[in-house]
Amino acid sequence: MEIIDTEDSKVGAAQPTDLPANGERTVSAVIESRPESDDGTGYAHRAPWRRRLRELYVGTDPRATRFQWALASVDLVIIGFFVLSPVLQEWRAFLWVDYAIALLLAADFSARAAAATSLRRWLRQPVVWVDLVVLATLLAPLWLANLGFLRILRLWSLSQKSLFWRSLRRHGYQEWEDVCRAGINLVTCLFVITGFVYTVFAGPGSGIGGWIDALYFTVATVTTTGFGDITLPGTAGKLTSIVTMIVGISLFVRLAQALFRPYKVSFRCPQCALLRHEPDAVHCKACGHLLAIPDSGGG
Repeated sequence: MEIIDTEDSKVGAAQPTDLPANGERTVSAVIESRPESDDGTGYAHRAPWRRRLRELYVGTDPRATRFQWALASVDLVIIGFFVLSPVLQEWRAFLWVDYAIALLLAADFSARAAAATSLRRWLRQPVVWVDLVVLATLLAPLWLANLGFLRILRLWSLSQKSLFWRSLRRHGYQEWEDVCRAGINLVTCLFVITGFVYTVFAGPGSGIGGWIDALYFTVATVTTTGFGDITLPGTAGKLTSIVTMIVGISLFVRLAQALFRPYKVSFRCPQCALLRHEPDAVHCKACGHLLAIPDSGGG
């Protein structure tokens, strides 16, 4: 059984819903159960084109799934461009590609805003502000060139989409969800720190001669290997190294926990709000409340 992720629910957390006999909840059922929008009217009474957008962005029917995978594929290509940006900056058509990507992301951002049932709630999501920062660096690359390394945060933004995690659950690999999330967070952190080090410290005498040197330093520091052949100069360099090691250790610990701790499902207990339970739990281990954890029945 699939759980439709909405703006009000936490990503990846199964929420108790009233499901029909076939175990699936249709997009129209979700729309009808949505609260009133910001303008005080029910979502079902909003413009048809906005309802169609909503169905495409959060639906689970074949057409919506194809649309979401197409968007995800474009996102992956864009992220690849972001990773290679330090190498491609001398390319004559770089700025044109940069602005074309900005237009694509702006169109996607506007469509998601139009599809939102509540613009206020939508704007409170961290992923929205991350996308705004990425979009700003694309629209003003000459003025915000020093913040270009933040573009890789689009990878984290992409990982918040329910599409990937629904696919994992559908194929019976839901126990790998936490591992994949932790791995994506670690990779995103590596690229953000690499971009920061390259932007701030690259130059003659710094030991950072290029993007590869910055990546090498970041990996050595995050893993606390610290070969010492490249060190960042000055107090700012030492502080950067300290923060990098602390963040790196935290993310590695999180990844190790996801790999080795027993798998648990995310389902909020209606009595005590405990979120993590054993996959076959019938009662909440904290308060004893009867649980109804959704299960596809494939296990």
